[in-house]
Amino acid sequence: MAERKRQLVAAEITEAALQLCAVKGFDTTTVDEIVVAAGISRRTFFRYFSSKEDVAIQLLASLGTDMRDELRARPAGEPPATALRHAVGMAIDHCVDEPLKSLRVVQLILRTPVLHARMLERQAQWREGLTAELAVRLGRDPVTDLFPEMAAGMALAAFDAAMRHWSVSDGAADPQELTDRAFAVIGPALDQAG
Repeated sequence: MAERKRQLVAAEITEAALQLCAVKGFDTTTVDEIVVAAGISRRTFFRYFSSKEDVAIQLLASLGTDMRDELRARPAGEPPATALRHAVGMAIDHCVDEPLKSLRVVQLILRTPVLHARMLERQAQWREGLTAELAVRLGRDPVTDLFPEMAAGMALAAFDAAMRHWSVSDGAADPQELTDRAFAVIGPALDQAG
């Protein structure tokens, strides 16, 4: 029950912050304005988030783990491109499940340099997890073999391209279809080298 309450409060804070940022812009929105809009105290805000940047970025927190876990769960003999497409699909599913909220977050991150930098830090962590998991799947040494890291990087580049195009289309494009198109470009290279 306590965890459910924590999730609800975090979601309310996030929603208030996203609405303010959509109207005022990220840089001019303050923590004080977020707490007023959410109807909470500063102390409560900082119990859930360490900064206003964390409000937007926290939505990405579990994506790396979800992708790595999905890659681990894929059938052993599956080609690398297919396995990685399914892994990235976990992140895309989050966008499809809550399209309006996800689109606002993606657009906010891509338009705000400090948030974009934080997202790139997260993606570096995701790449490490996917690299390690892919190396295990393929029986390759990620220290001496470039393929696992390159493949993970390509998969995340496909994810990034799909998210950018979805953002630019203002949600009109289908993120799953964009991801399929991106993997159609990189798939042959992944499977040939895998």
